Amino acid sequence: MLLLMLLLPLCWAVEVKRPRGVSLTHHHFYDESKPFTCLDGSATIPFDQVNDDYCDCKDGSDEPGTAACPNGNFHCTNSGYKPLYIPSSRVNDGVCDCCDGTDEYNSGIVCENTCKEKGRQERESLQQMAEVTREGFRLKKALIEDWKRAREEKQNKLAELQAGRKSLEDQVEALRTLKEEAEKPEKEAKEQHQKLWEEQQAAARAQREQELAADAFRELDDNMDGVVSVAELQSHPELDTDGDGTLSEGEAQALLSGDPQTDASAFYDRVWAAIRDKYRSEALPADVPPPPAPEVTEPKEEPPLVPTHPTEEDEEEEEEPEEEEDEEEQDSEVPGERPKEAPSPLKPPRPASPSEEDKMPPYDEQTQALIDAAQEARSKFEEAERSLKDMEESIRSLEQEISFDFGPQGEFAYLYSQCYELTTNEYVYRLCPFKLVSQKPKLGGSTTNLGTWGSWAGPEHDRFSAMKYEQGTGCWQGPNRSTTVRLLCGKETVVTSTTEPSRCEYLMELTTPAACPEPPPELPADSDHDEL
Repeated sequence: MLLLMLLLPLCWAVEVKRPRGVSLTHHHFYDESKPFTCLDGSATIPFDQVNDDYCDCKDGSDEPGTAACPNGNFHCTNSGYKPLYIPSSRVNDGVCDCCDGTDEYNSGIVCENTCKEKGRQERESLQQMAEVTREGFRLKKALIEDWKRAREEKQNKLAELQAGRKSLEDQVEALRTLKEEAEKPEKEAKEQHQKLWEEQQAAARAQREQELAADAFRELDDNMDGVVSVAELQSHPELDTDGDGTLSEGEAQALLSGDPQTDASAFYDRVWAAIRDKYRSEALPADVPPPPAPEVTEPKEEPPLVPTHPTEEDEEEEEEPEEEEDEEEQDSEVPGERPKEAPSPLKPPRPASPSEEDKMPPYDEQTQALIDAAQEARSKFEEAERSLKDMEESIRSLEQEISFDFGPQGEFAYLYSQCYELTTNEYVYRLCPFKLVSQKPKLGGSTTNLGTWGSWAGPEHDRFSAMKYEQGTGCWQGPNRSTTVRLLCGKETVVTSTTEPSRCEYLMELTTPAACPEPPPELPADSDHDEL
């Protein structure tokens, strides 16, 4: 037994006899003791015609070691590295195609045997890849366990939210009813307050209008006999109706509704509305009191007032004294004569302050109490409604995440809320798995959408090896941009490259432990095989 064990390595080193260019797997087709049958069965020839530099078989199988057949194949044994098939046309062509140099046996070229060095490099690379795969698969198993725990937690959270939703919906409906009940008396009280204020406004306007009409009547009644006649009305040419600059007797009588004169009551009812917009006062009322002198009082400590720009009414008020001075100068120049050419318009009395005329007075205590109660009911309802919307959004998000296809065992779930970037000379590419891919110029500019999540896009036997992102920003006179993301095994999650192999179609590579397959069992360290 010991002798057999010692002789076994020698047996491995013995080369199986076969024609040049034939692989070990095909050597049994080439038996020197009997004729050779072409591998395609097209012909049978004497064995001495194999490798005779003449092509007898249609498939070129009789000339594996020569360049006679254009469709033949030469097998490189490449001991210490990987076996290789090359076209027979490359045999003895002066170029070393096989690392062991066996393809140039009769060309006069001496080929250095580099198989052992290539094998060493290949084994190192394979060992590194195997190490990455082993470590990546270990991390993958941890990711699977993490997702199992996270999924269970999310399912429990979802069940809790779904159970609490009915209670919150009932609470929202109850608060909605309370809000509507509180808003009804509030609305009625506010409408009543508005109605009273509008009635007061209308009465005040009517009173002001009557005062204006009374002032105009007194001015027009020159002889103060209690009526305004046609002649008195004609003293105001601005009331002209046909545009000739004078108020004729007929026009004046028409304004008086055909009567020769009118009293104060009829003047307001029938005449004032027709002349109001044209009528200009003959002079400012004589009984306008002078502006009161400012009272000198002790200064009080008051908070600083915010400076405001003067309103148009204030500017008009400031300009009134200048107009009054101008009129006094004109009166002094021509005593006893009325200033007919530029009479000042009869203006309605300016309200004491905007708050009195233009602003609605504050609500009474009872109305304000109803408003406060309704506002409190609205606030409570709106807060509960926001809580319900937030809960429904959380439920939708959890349902989507739990039902999402994160791989056979959920190993890709950790990518769901992450984004990864790759910076190149021109662009910054950003991948947010299961959401979108984007591109932004490195030196600034707008972001371009390279596609939103579509589906898993790997081949049928490995569907989770690629992702497809579709319907990105449209290219100029071209299709919408799209991106395919290839998932490669790696110990870290990194975007390693981005290219555009076709117009508007991008290819991105992402290394991730989730893509690592289960590694094969490790071979014994003292394995001494010649071929990989």
